[in-house]
Amino acid sequence: MYTFITVLIIIISIFLIITVLVQNAKGGGLAQNFGSANQYMGVQKQTDFLEKATWTMAGAVVVLSFVAVSLIPSAAVVSSSSEIDQVMQNVQTQQTAAPSFGTPVEAVADSAAE
Repeated sequence: MYTFITVLIIIISIFLIITVLVQNAKGGGLAQNFGSANQYMGVQKQTDFLEKATWTMAGAVVVLSFVAVSLIPSAAVVSSSSEIDQVMQNVQTQQTAAPSFGTPVEAVADSAAE
């Protein structure tokens, strides 16, 4: 389900980009390309449709993003500890005791024992 929502967000985002690029900043947009008097949709209706489509898709992306976050698999959330924490845990488990470098006191004690 998480993957489906993610793919849906990507598809809607692509359509949103296309819709925004089709619009003209001054309100002309697609309506300028259709100059005939008997248009199917007038200039005002064309810009209204594109504006409503833009806002609808933007809202859909926001809502689907929240849904996707709530559907993240729990295993991914649990195992999301940082690499630094993992390295520190490995270092702490590997260190059991301080290494012996043969200090002079130990060397004297070893020679006395012989």
